Amino acid sequence: MMNMNKEVLRLAVPSILANITVPIVGIVDVAIAGHISDASAIGGIAIGTMLFDLLYWNFGFLRIGTGGMTAQAFGRGDKEETVRIFAQSMTIALGAALVIWMIQWLFVNIVLGLVPCSPEVAAFARKYFFVRIWAAPATLSLMAFKGWFIGMQNTVAPMVCDLVVNGVNMAASWLLAVHTPLGALGVAYGTLIAQYTGLLVAVGLLWGRYRQLFRHLSLRSSLRWQQLKRLFVLNGNLFVRSLCFMVVYVGFTSLTSRFGDGPLAVGAIMMKIFMLFSYFIDGFAYAGEALTGRFIGAQDRSNLRRAMRILFAWTLGVGLVCTAVYALSGEGMVRLMTSDVSVIEGSRPFLPWLVAMPLVSCLAFMWDGVFVGAVAGRQIRDAMIGAAVGFVLSYVALCGTLGIQAVYVAYFVHLIVRTVWLTAAWPGTVRRCFA
Repeated sequence: MMNMNKEVLRLAVPSILANITVPIVGIVDVAIAGHISDASAIGGIAIGTMLFDLLYWNFGFLRIGTGGMTAQAFGRGDKEETVRIFAQSMTIALGAALVIWMIQWLFVNIVLGLVPCSPEVAAFARKYFFVRIWAAPATLSLMAFKGWFIGMQNTVAPMVCDLVVNGVNMAASWLLAVHTPLGALGVAYGTLIAQYTGLLVAVGLLWGRYRQLFRHLSLRSSLRWQQLKRLFVLNGNLFVRSLCFMVVYVGFTSLTSRFGDGPLAVGAIMMKIFMLFSYFIDGFAYAGEALTGRFIGAQDRSNLRRAMRILFAWTLGVGLVCTAVYALSGEGMVRLMTSDVSVIEGSRPFLPWLVAMPLVSCLAFMWDGVFVGAVAGRQIRDAMIGAAVGFVLSYVALCGTLGIQAVYVAYFVHLIVRTVWLTAAWPGTVRRCFA
């Protein structure tokens, strides 16, 4: 019998090790700006990052859809289908990058026209955007690579890619920002260099381990509509989900910016620390995605139940540990990211949200991975629509009395809605998968 705990850890630990570096990159970027510049640079990076969230979250299906469908094909032992999914996802990734390049000027002007921020913040965000935009082909391709590797039950390869990308990003950003006339803008150039370095590594890993699989690939067959239809239907639902994520995460940045550059800088730092926890949980969510897809593809209900029990036990355990860490060192984390006294003092009223974050959100993140593995695009879409509506309604109802605290309340409401919705939807999803 399969040692399920060992299998979960085999898949989760490499993802956790890689994921830890993701928020560290964001923290380093903000810390560089926080120590060599002022609040306008921190806010500019936050707005610039938001611009890319607006673009790239729309293409999150390149990782999510690819991972779930590949895992089910792997579970069925269908080698031809696994490589066909990869070819289709890469075609979409490169086509999407070309479209992004074509609309970049229109996009940035429209969004910056709608987001309330000071002229100094907007000017820095614009410069940041027009440097990082040239990494679009690498960024989108890496999404497809990562999803495919995870679907193939291989979380070591995406770990290597992420470690390289994030390591190069931190080193290059620091060198260019601190030791060249670029200043804080060096952060954007560091990201550009890192993305293409990561893409080269991903191609090398694919060729080294999986090149024999690609003898099963027929490009003509892969690009026929009947072969593409299922991927497009799934990706359509995931695209709507991404739009709803944008409502929440971009809404968080946009709404905090209404209260001034100081609260915007505080919000940017708080969100980076919020996400530090989520990257630990995402390691188990990726394991859930891989195992759920594999066992559904193999029609193995017994092992699916065993995997879920262990996955959720680990999820709650990590949530408890992170709650304790945030309670003991929340302000210390803020001080690591900025030396601006006004920003540090401004963060104190929001530190209790750090303590609440892990236990409120851990089940939502875990359910996301399970439903992705089940290729349950409609259920994922509907849950996120409900969460986005909850975010908006909560803020509108509370902003008049709570002020900026209403933004944080609304963010937590969206997490609760996701958890409740997906928990209720799972029994019906299982029945459909094993019908």
